[in-house]
Amino acid sequence: DMIVSGAGLPLMLPEYTKGYNVKHVPIVSSGRAARIMCEKWLRRYSILPDAFVVEGNLAGGHLGFTFEQLQKLEEEPLEKIVVEVVSVAEEYGKKHNKHIPVIGAGGVFTGEDVGKMIELGAGGVQMATRFVCTEECDVSPKFKQAYLDCREEDITIIRSPLQLPGRVIRNDFVKNVIEPNEKVRFSCTYHCIRTCIPMEVPYCIAKVLINAAAGNLDEGFVFVGQNAYKCDKIVTVKELMEELVRGADAYLESKKWQPAR
Repeated sequence: DMIVSGAGLPLMLPEYTKGYNVKHVPIVSSGRAARIMCEKWLRRYSILPDAFVVEGNLAGGHLGFTFEQLQKLEEEPLEKIVVEVVSVAEEYGKKHNKHIPVIGAGGVFTGEDVGKMIELGAGGVQMATRFVCTEECDVSPKFKQAYLDCREEDITIIRSPLQLPGRVIRNDFVKNVIEPNEKVRFSCTYHCIRTCIPMEVPYCIAKVLINAAAGNLDEGFVFVGQNAYKCDKIVTVKELMEELVRGADAYLESKKWQPAR
């Protein structure tokens, strides 16, 4: 079992897992953040993360970057951040005799992208956008169709009630509620995060995402990665995995890559 935790650095996560046999996998968006996690957890709990998910600025959903940084996507490519975090993971791993895998995420779309992450030292990748457009994904067909219909210019960044940037497909809900900052009356039943103040935000993020997954896009929006506009068909997970493995193998073979021993 493992907990993959984002929405800010989970500095106190081990506090809640004492006595449980569970792996801790924080999501980070810089080498600096990875170093902070290692230092804090060593000092407080005498443990290190079991892995890192490195989420770049092309990811979908909530993002660990400022709005200003997201205007300059090319300045912090995922490849650069993965190299930084791999370096931190290797440094602390050697000191404490622990292997800390690094998992690249955010904008990974093709098998070649997977191969590039492995070439840079990542132990694997995390992908979401491609797997939404699979037969096995259990969201509403309307949710999947939003991916297939979207154009590159439809993908935008909003400020969520959590005061974090989020990447979504711009639909009527985004245009009519979020962008004008229209207040929608709602009672908070989730109390999911302290940075959300129900009286001051235009909508409930939990309800909106539940609506979207159910296909009610009049009262919700769809989180997407920056490359979602490239999705053009629904496939099975088996077909997608075969495509990704084939592409990754071809890329690594072309680079004459050999795994570290």
